[in-house]
Amino acid sequence: MADNSIFVGSKPFMNYVTGVVMQFTTKDAKEVIVKARGKFISRAVDVAEVAVKRFLKDQIEIKDIRLDSEEFQNKEGKDVRVSTIEIVLGAKGEGPVTQG
Repeated sequence: MADNSIFVGSKPFMNYVTGVVMQFTTKDAKEVIVKARGKFISRAVDVAEVAVKRFLKDQIEIKDIRLDSEEFQNKEGKDVRVSTIEIVLGAKGEGPVTQG
């Protein structure tokens, strides 16, 4: 199965929304996962909300939200824990998703 993940970072906001929409409309994805860490979590939530409520209204929905945290070493060699989020978006029903 192809990995339909959109990893949200510091690019322009609409790049991510467009990415989600494209996965559903041109790649025929049944689900897309919007992922983010740390300070980009609120942006990932916004991306998911805009895709669900504006661009693919009544066609996709939030299926699941997974929260976690990751530990890694920063540049100074200090152990750092950062929160992560995965928002699973899926097509409603079984019909094809069309851009509307």
